[in-house]
Amino acid sequence: MIKRLVLVLLFLTVLFGAIFGWKYLQIQQETATRGGPPQPVVSTRTVTRESWQPALKAVGSITPVRGVVVSAEVPGVIRKIHFDSSDQVPDGELLVELDAEVDLAELAALRADRRLAEITRDRFAQILTQNLGSRSDLDQAQATLDRADAEIAAKEAMIRKKAVRAPFAGELGIRRINPGQYLDTGEAISDLVALDPVYAEYALPERFLAELALGQSVMVRVQSYPDRVFEGKIHAISPNVQAASRSVLVRALIANPDRQLRPGMFAEVETLQPVRENVLTLPERAVTYNTYGESVFVVEEADGGRMVRLVQIETGEVHNGRVEIKRGLEAGTEVVSDGHNKLRNGQSINIDNSVNPDAADPRA
Repeated sequence: MIKRLVLVLLFLTVLFGAIFGWKYLQIQQETATRGGPPQPVVSTRTVTRESWQPALKAVGSITPVRGVVVSAEVPGVIRKIHFDSSDQVPDGELLVELDAEVDLAELAALRADRRLAEITRDRFAQILTQNLGSRSDLDQAQATLDRADAEIAAKEAMIRKKAVRAPFAGELGIRRINPGQYLDTGEAISDLVALDPVYAEYALPERFLAELALGQSVMVRVQSYPDRVFEGKIHAISPNVQAASRSVLVRALIANPDRQLRPGMFAEVETLQPVRENVLTLPERAVTYNTYGESVFVVEEADGGRMVRLVQIETGEVHNGRVEIKRGLEAGTEVVSDGHNKLRNGQSINIDNSVNPDAADPRA
């Protein structure tokens, strides 16, 4: 039984070996007839020189130049409301009137007291000129008149505080009060925000502190308007470095005439650096990154055809899909941009640049 099993296994081994051998010879013959394996097809780009606008990238938030929660300084019952939610109001606009009936009556009484104090003061002054009275009586009458003036001024100030006005021009938020409601001191009436201009606040690592200056240009993008860039300039740089994050807080002033930027928005901020000229660049996809460094396949002439040579390079910054070449290549050098994952050093290639795989790159 065992001999029979061994014979069957030997027969199957010989049979499959013969089949595989025949297939291998057939493939070799077809390859020899075609003149070798087909050359891989790749696309190429050349190293170019261009001007670059470096930028320090960060994320931050939109904050208002001026923003407050409008509230009353004195308590009272709301008599009349002169605004609605989301209204645009000028500086000093009347927003809310609190009931001041009692205060007006008290003001009338104080003015009556003042008239009496003034009459008394004048009488004592006349008596003193006739040497019939004392100087102290006149001084006391004058003090009473001055106190009456002060009480009238305080009451008038109290009445003015019961007319709540906008402290500056801006846009009101949602109204939080209703007529007839008792408004306590400091209770919120509505938000008031000045939306033009606004601030973009963000933080940068402390190593970039020497590269920041007041008036430096910035570009801001927000998710609500992904296709729009808002331009501004650095308005303030914090003198302190935050110990927890080792970063410095920066505030940029952004014009916002159409009020598209709103406080609290997430912002992507680029702080523009001086323009760099004659920067060698390539499409980033042309570079192979590995643990040994970066490399590209350089295209060279060989026996009337084209072949590739693996070259080690040193790269720098990346900007809009292109990478800076700091070492290893010269301007005008042709390199493989697409299809290099199937290449080996010294391999012959066919080039087909009829299709642009990155139409958004104007130098591709």
